[in-house]
Amino acid sequence: MTYCAVAPGHPLHGPYHDTEYGFPLRDDDRLFERLVLEINQAGLSWLTILKKREAFREAFDGFAIERVARFTPTRRERLMGNADIIRNRLKIEAAVENARRIVKLQKKHGSFARWLDAQHPRPKSDWVRLFKSEFVFTGGEITGEFLLSTGYLPGAHVEDCPVYARVLAARPPWARSSRTSTPSS
Repeated sequence: MTYCAVAPGHPLHGPYHDTEYGFPLRDDDRLFERLVLEINQAGLSWLTILKKREAFREAFDGFAIERVARFTPTRRERLMGNADIIRNRLKIEAAVENARRIVKLQKKHGSFARWLDAQHPRPKSDWVRLFKSEFVFTGGEITGEFLLSTGYLPGAHVEDCPVYARVLAARPPWARSSRTSTPSS
């Protein structure tokens, strides 16, 4: 079953599928949010993450990259006690460390989005190697879903999904490229 087949009509999956999944993101804090959510989804269902999304936003200061990058050990320990989010030390530490790394990328490239654009296009396997060298807790599945969900790789929607045309109209990076990357590459 594809996400396009199961998400429509669901109270949480439906809105995410119809208005966010696969659409290009340009805002660095929203890109960071998606990365943190994808990391936290590892080993869990996406529904669990969608249910906890607002709690994540609150716990991670609206995913403000600069703020998360400055989370102290005390603040990170408090997150471990927050039952409204995923209390996994490795995932919490990854969020903070990845925020720090994104700050460095922003300084060098102007924004996280510009850094992503500068890397595009490339096949998924190259993206995975790049993410593993730049970030922590970003294996193939996490990297692939992050890139699908933010429009850097095609395949978020099947072509006969009504949302597919809207994603194309939003001109995601994969559709702008003359060399598109395939999701299985």
